[in-house]
Order: sequence, then structure tokens, then C-alpha cells
Amino acid sequence: MAASQSSASFDIVSTYRRLLSEDPELTMPVAAIESLVEAFAASQASTISETLTVLSNATHTLKAAIPNPISLSAGTDLFQRYLITTLRPGAGGDFDAIRSHLLSNGRLFVERAKASRDKIAGFGRHFIRDGATVLTNGGSRVVGAMLRSAADASGGSVRFRVIFALSQNEHDDNDAIEGTEIVKSLRQKGVPVATIPEGAVAYSMGKVDMVIVGAEGVVENGGIISRLGTYQMGILAKAAGKPFYVVAESHKFVRLYPLSQYDLPINQQVIDFKIEGENDWKQGPDRGVPDDEGVDVGLEGQAKLAKSNMRSSQYFGNASANAVDFTPPDLISGIITESGVLTPSAVSEELIKIWF
Repeated sequence: MAASQSSASFDIVSTYRRLLSEDPELTMPVAAIESLVEAFAASQASTISETLTVLSNATHTLKAAIPNPISLSAGTDLFQRYLITTLRPGAGGDFDAIRSHLLSNGRLFVERAKASRDKIAGFGRHFIRDGATVLTNGGSRVVGAMLRSAADASGGSVRFRVIFALSQNEHDDNDAIEGTEIVKSLRQKGVPVATIPEGAVAYSMGKVDMVIVGAEGVVENGGIISRLGTYQMGILAKAAGKPFYVVAESHKFVRLYPLSQYDLPINQQVIDFKIEGENDWKQGPDRGVPDDEGVDVGLEGQAKLAKSNMRSSQYFGNASANAVDFTPPDLISGIITESGVLTPSAVSEELIKIWF
């Protein structure tokens, strides 16, 4: 009962949003794991069963509060699996000692998840060869880190270029366009960056040597869930014979098996048929806007993006800024993780290692 009351008084959604606002580089899965660690620390659970119940309820509350919980789910499910493996029913020993050990290891778990981005950046930069032109999109932190690492490794003489596909809606503020911060940081390091609208991806493909994108989630069949527009980039890259690489941390591997674009566990309403005069202007949903890495900008970001959420849905499309699509595994050349490069067919095996 005490554990239940403590759980009720701890606001995991507010904690999650606070963590994201305090650290703009924090991704949704890591913020979710860190929130669960804090929920566990705040609880008064005195048994293994109570502990698992508290964390299960906290996970459910958090998922229900986020419009697109796919990326977040990868982190919460992974952490819960870790706890279940550690807290096997019937495990002996002093529970206070077990609790202290779990809190210590839980925080270590978070730190390792954060460090995985730098590890990927150092490893993945070797894919970017001299003279290469890289096409990317979105606001993936790990892709940005990898490109900056490649620039740093060049010793002050950058020998690659980047074409960045930016998504700008009719009412977007320039400061709110996803990916602009990455573009600025690369240019500051001397990387020549060209920005193009998403409609110019096919036109630019002939100048591209490789495509590198981030992901909100890597699913069981080796495909990815990423920001809307990634799927069409994959199709165009395959048609042009260009390699299409995905950069993602292993804590984004999620236990989903979508069969098509319309088999995702979220309601997006990207296609919304209307007739003249019906809902000419539509206020965007009151929610944080995640980028293709699943970074939710939270309540502060909502105010900044309020202007972009007001759009003419009848004439300029109904896709919200947090819409995603599914890129199937046959379009992906390789998935760059902190553990190395995986083929899409190896993802299921990696998930088995993580979960079993």
C-alpha cells in the first residue's frame, strides 16, 4: 500500500519532460530509462513484486502520455527486462541491499546509454571517405555527432560534403526547422553543407555517394521507424544504387514487427480526406515534437513551435511535425550501432541477445 501511495505521488511524466528540457541532447529512450530509475528511487517498495508493479504502472502512465511512444518504449521495455532478469521471484538476500544495487546499476545503465552516441560517432566516421557527398535529413543527434566526428578526424582539412534535406511547412519559423542546428554546427567545422527541400531529394541523388539517416526505432525485421520522408529517401537511394545507412543506438531496438506503413501502433492521420470548406484551418495537436531520433522537445518546445502547428491542413497536408514512416529492411544497406555494423537480417538475432 505504501509503495502504491508513493508511486501515485511521483509524477513520472513531469520528470520525463524535465529531463528532456534540462538536456537538449537527451533522447526519449534514455530520458524514459532515467525517469524509471527516479521512480524506483522515490518508491517505498519493500518487495520484488511491489517493485515490478510500481515500475510497470509508471511505464504505462508514461507511454499513455506521449503521442508517439515508439522510441520511448524501446528504453522502458529494455530497462524493465533488465529489472525482471535481476529481480527474479524467490531471489534471496536483503531487499535493501538488492534495491541499492539496482539503483546503482540503473544509473550506470543510463550513463552507458548516453555514451553509446559518442562510441558510434567514433566508429561510424570511417564510413565517410574523402571526396564523399552524404545525404541526410531530420535532426538525429547521433548522425550529427558522427558527421562532426568525421570533420574533426580530417585534421582541419574537411574532405567531404553534406546535402541536408530540410522539412519546412507553410507556416514554419526558420528557427523551428528540424536539422538547422546540425547544419550550423557542421558549417562551423568547415564542412560544406547544402540544404534542400524534401522535394529535391530525387534531383540531388545523382550527386550523392551515400545516404545516412537516424531512427526512432529499429524493429524486429531490420526495418526502421523514422521521421516522415525517410522511406521515400530509401526508395530513391535503392533506385539510384546508392548505399543507405542507418545510425542508431542499441537501446532503440524495439520489439515491433510492422508489415507496412499502416501497421504502426500510433494514430497519425497523415492522409485525411476533406472537401472544400471543411476544417480549412486546423490547430496542430498540443504536444511536444520529436525529431527522427525520438527527442521530444517537451512543453517549452510547444510554445516555440506553436506557429508551425497552425497550418492549412486542406491545402498543405495534414502530416504533423512528429509523423513517422516505416522503411523496410530491403532498402537498408547496414545499421551502424555501438556494437558494430549490422545487416538488417541480424537485428532479430541482436534482439534475442538483448532480451533472452
